[in-house]
Amino acid sequence: MPMSFAYVDSASDDDPERVIGRALDLGVTMFDTADVYGPFTNEELLGRALEGRRAEAAIATKVGLVVGPNGGYPLSRDARPERIAEEVRGSLRRLRTDVIDLYYLHRIDDDVPLEDSWGAMASLVEAGLVRGLGLSEVSIAELERAHAIHPVAAVQSELSLWTRDPLEEIMPWCADHGVVFVPFSPLGRGFLTGTITSGGFDTRDFRSSNPRFTDEAIETNQEIVTIVRRVAERHDATPAQVAIAWTLAQGDDVLPIPGTKRLRYVEENVAAAALVLTEDDLAALDGVPSPNAPRY
Repeated sequence: MPMSFAYVDSASDDDPERVIGRALDLGVTMFDTADVYGPFTNEELLGRALEGRRAEAAIATKVGLVVGPNGGYPLSRDARPERIAEEVRGSLRRLRTDVIDLYYLHRIDDDVPLEDSWGAMASLVEAGLVRGLGLSEVSIAELERAHAIHPVAAVQSELSLWTRDPLEEIMPWCADHGVVFVPFSPLGRGFLTGTITSGGFDTRDFRSSNPRFTDEAIETNQEIVTIVRRVAERHDATPAQVAIAWTLAQGDDVLPIPGTKRLRYVEENVAAAALVLTEDDLAALDGVPSPNAPRY
C-alpha cells in the first residue's frame, strides 16, 4: 500500500518493481494489495512486478471500499454482489493473473447484508477465479455468520505494539478455527520504527488527520518507542524488527504484512523473522503504556 496510497513521505529512489523482486528473492511469498490502493495502480504495479514470477507468489487483494471524490480519503463502502462480480474481473486484469489466491472483503457494507456479499464472493471460488476468502476489521459475530456460508481463510486487522484489540477475541477465534490472522500496520504506521518525532504530514497522507500523529500524541507516545528501542539494542536489531518479531510471537498462524517502498527496509523487515524475543523481552514489550489517542 505505501507504494501507491495513504502515505506521503520522502520519495524513494528505489524502483518499486525491483523492491518487490527483492522481496521475492528473500523468500517473501505473500503480497497484499487492494483495488482501492491508488486506486487501481497498486494492483497494476504488483501485476507488472510478478510477471514471469507469478508461481513464486501468493496474491491477496480486496474489494468493498471506494475512494472519495478527490481520489483518496474519506473512503466509502460498496459491497453489493454485482459490484463484487465486476471488480474481481478488474483486479484479475490489473494483476495479470487468472486467479486470486486470497480475496478479502475489505470492509463490511452496512447497507448490504453480509450474507449477500459473502455469498457473492463464495461464488467466485466456485467459478475458479479465487482460491480463498478473507475478512478485514470484523467482529466475532460477523466471522461466525460468514464462516457458516463459506470458510474464512484469513482475517486481516490492525495489530501492533500500540494496537492490541484483536488479541482479546479475534485471534483466539482464528486459532480455534484454523484461520490465518494477518496484522496490518505492524509498525504502527511507521511510529514504532522510532523515526517519527513530529507531525506535520502532507495533507494527502492518512496520518495527517490521525489522532495518534498530532505533535502532542507523538511526544507522549515516545515512551513506547523507548522501550522498543531498549529491547532492540539487546539484540543488535532495529525497533522495526522488534515490532515485527512481537507480532510473529503472538501465534503460529500470524502473518504480518509490513509495507515499504525501499529496498533496505524490505531486507530489514524480512530479517525480523529470525529475531527470537526472550521471555523478558516479551514481558517488557507487553508492558508498554497504552497509546495516547485512539487509532482513528
